[in-house]
Amino acid sequence: MNCVTRGVFQRELALAFRQKAELMQPLMFLLMVVTLFPLGVGPGPDTLQRIGPGVIWIAAILSSLMGMERLFRDDFQDGSLEQLQLSGIPLYMIALVKVFSHWLVTFFPLLFLSPLLALFLNLTLDMYLALIATLVLGTPLLSLVGAIAVGLTIGLQRGSVLLALLLIPVFIPLLIFATSAVDAAALQLPYRSQIAIIGAMLLLALAAAPSAIAYSLKVSQS
Repeated sequence: MNCVTRGVFQRELALAFRQKAELMQPLMFLLMVVTLFPLGVGPGPDTLQRIGPGVIWIAAILSSLMGMERLFRDDFQDGSLEQLQLSGIPLYMIALVKVFSHWLVTFFPLLFLSPLLALFLNLTLDMYLALIATLVLGTPLLSLVGAIAVGLTIGLQRGSVLLALLLIPVFIPLLIFATSAVDAAALQLPYRSQIAIIGAMLLLALAAAPSAIAYSLKVSQS
């Protein structure tokens, strides 16, 4: 990581922690959904255990949409995105650093809260381990794929609505495989195939998404 990308990373973290209200919104939304959902379906342990993984993953996807728009928004509005393009560093590297910063401030705290969520939803140890595996592999995928749609809609008014319409269908396969892995763990069945598929999706996104993000940003600014 050279000095420019390191500066971008440090700047992203500083801006994120300076805007504490926006930083906490996705996490608070996730906690409210996971907390309130059992009140609507009943506090039965078996019911919570059956729906818990799906609730956590749906809340994670919806909360990611809340903070996704700010990924390139401020840099686009104040012109610093154009300055970054003129810095001599490939735009895909800058995009990858910004995506990593977004994942770090949006999803990394979720990993620390996951034991509490698992306890609240009555998940077994095997289910919790499967859930952690899906979150570690799946949440970076949310940030990478989401950043492509953000780049395409960054110059549009009310782009957040279009962003949600674009991303929710794309995230459905990840939701299916992630919840399937935890359900298999609940039945004491092997779930390596589901984890392997999510891992393959992440590797594909790591290979293709940075260039796609850079191209979408160039298209939006042209």
